[in-house]
Amino acid sequence: MRHRPEAAGAVPSKLWGHLACWWSVTFAGLHVYWAVGGDVGLSVSAGPLAAERPLWFVLAGLWGVGALCLVAALSAWLLTRSGLRGAAASAVRWLGWGVSALLLVRGIGVEVLLLTGTAQVDDSVSAGQRIWTLALWNPWFVVGGLAFGLAALRSHRHATTRQRLGGAPGTHAPVTLRAREVPPPQGPPPPPCGRPFGPEGRGTPRAPDAAP
Repeated sequence: MRHRPEAAGAVPSKLWGHLACWWSVTFAGLHVYWAVGGDVGLSVSAGPLAAERPLWFVLAGLWGVGALCLVAALSAWLLTRSGLRGAAASAVRWLGWGVSALLLVRGIGVEVLLLTGTAQVDDSVSAGQRIWTLALWNPWFVVGGLAFGLAALRSHRHATTRQRLGGAPGTHAPVTLRAREVPPPQGPPPPPCGRPFGPEGRGTPRAPDAAP
């Protein structure tokens, strides 16, 4: 009997999923704070819209983005769960990949455009807003994109390992039984009990002991 060691990655790592979840909750909380009237950091993020606060900006740009961040937080939390199966697990992973791609394109793309001077920056965007975008907002998007991408990758690897082992999550792999190979007997068969072989190969009875 031999026990196969539990494969590496049989239990999904929850680090990146938790990081992506906290990233989304923090970003959602920041937008809710702005939506209810807070203005710290909004001017360097939205520029003139921070002072004007048109209705569409409050509804879509603040409340809407906050709600989407909560949905992203839920998907990140689900990526750390081991109980999802089938289409639900695939949908959550694809959502994680999509959020990761969106955040990485937003963070890296804008960062490259601003650093290389390719983007045409509007005159209404202040120098402080550009600095905060380069130093805070774009790296923040990159961190979030990496967290979601790695969480989805870990979840995919865990599902693949679980299918290969064919066992429940968090359990040991099935036990492999192998029959012990017994070598065939060598030499002539043993003699019958109590009848040793004589010179001719025939059994010879044993003489009774003499009386004293």
